[in-house]
Amino acid sequence: MPQPLFKSVLSMDIGKKRVGLAGCDPLGITITRLKPLIRNNFDQEIRILMTYCEERKVQGLIIGLPLSKEGLATKQSKYCAKYGERVATSLELPVAWVNEHSSSWAAANEFNLHNDRSGKLDSAVAELLLSQWLKEGPELKPVKMPSFPTRQLNCDTGS
Repeated sequence: MPQPLFKSVLSMDIGKKRVGLAGCDPLGITITRLKPLIRNNFDQEIRILMTYCEERKVQGLIIGLPLSKEGLATKQSKYCAKYGERVATSLELPVAWVNEHSSSWAAANEFNLHNDRSGKLDSAVAELLLSQWLKEGPELKPVKMPSFPTRQLNCDTGS
């Protein structure tokens, strides 16, 4: 997959209590961890995200989807997709969906944030997602729910 065209973007690690946030400059050189968003009221969350977007001149959202190790949808990835679509629609920004399988484990190890409950781990995950996106893409696209792969059943009877 080709590298995306660099833009100032906001990366989101969506959870039920917090949303980890990280952003990059328009050239994709510097990634900055941002204060995590404490989930409470969607309208209030959008106002906070809008402030980040205005201050950082954000042109798109990178949203992590915690797929299974096989790359299939999980209950949490569907939740993240629904929330992410709602945020992107409200902010009128394009989005790129990034598989974040094992990202919390990777961030905890890389940044020594085991057992973190402060939100630092959430924003560290958003940083890793953004770094992954800068290297691999996909390109930002108008918001729509991601299409999740489904497991193919082998119907071959062997005869």
